[in-house]
Amino acid sequence: MIRLAANLSMLFNEHDFMDRFSAAADAGFKGVEYLFPYAYSAEELRQALDETHLTQVLFNLPPGDWDAGERGLASLPGREAEFRDSVIEALRYAEMLNCPHVHAMAGLLPEGSDATTQADHQATYLRNLRYATTEAAKLGKDILIEPINTRDMPHYFLSRQAQAMAVLKALGASNLKLQFDLYHCQIMEGDLIRHLEHQFSAIGHIQVAGAPERHEPDVGEVNYPALFTRLEALGYSGWVGCEYRPAGDTRQGLGWGRHYGLRT
Repeated sequence: MIRLAANLSMLFNEHDFMDRFSAAADAGFKGVEYLFPYAYSAEELRQALDETHLTQVLFNLPPGDWDAGERGLASLPGREAEFRDSVIEALRYAEMLNCPHVHAMAGLLPEGSDATTQADHQATYLRNLRYATTEAAKLGKDILIEPINTRDMPHYFLSRQAQAMAVLKALGASNLKLQFDLYHCQIMEGDLIRHLEHQFSAIGHIQVAGAPERHEPDVGEVNYPALFTRLEALGYSGWVGCEYRPAGDTRQGLGWGRHYGLRT
């Protein structure tokens, strides 16, 4: 059975953030994810999880200066010390929240970057991920990497599935896995079922949204029932994160998920 996790950075925005845990549980979700936990103490987030009997599934490492437009540190030359600090901070939260996965956002290439700049980012990315996986392994945690489409996030360093798979192969760390966002892949490449099949052994987490508008999964060009059926046939036992922007009220738009235990 597909297990759905609510992305609390996008869903239930009708509520203050700390109230979204109970809103998600009331709607039938069993897990939650969100972009960043760092505005709250790990202790109060732990309490919210305990009170709602929810599982913390995923969150991101600190991304740098998000408000200034930064989208991760992992590939940024010269920011290695900050990246290492971000790994330690994220793993501290992961331990408290019993969260198995943390996502290391790759960061942005400079506009108009040449091959030399891209090679520098690649080398930095591999070094930083090697450090992150080593530290995460000490606590039994996984580091995830996610190709993100360059329409929503221009100049993002990691944007193609083959690029991510090459990174996984280059490092060979058993706790470095693919965060496979079907929405991003549909925009960049399509052919979703074949990508799922070819990359299945590397996948640590899956996320969904309707394409092209990133609304509910039953709106747009992607046949999610077929994808979920294939995932079940493949034996996927992880979580599916609902990382979409509701077209209206979150709860009213959950009809697509009734078969998977959600309630409107």
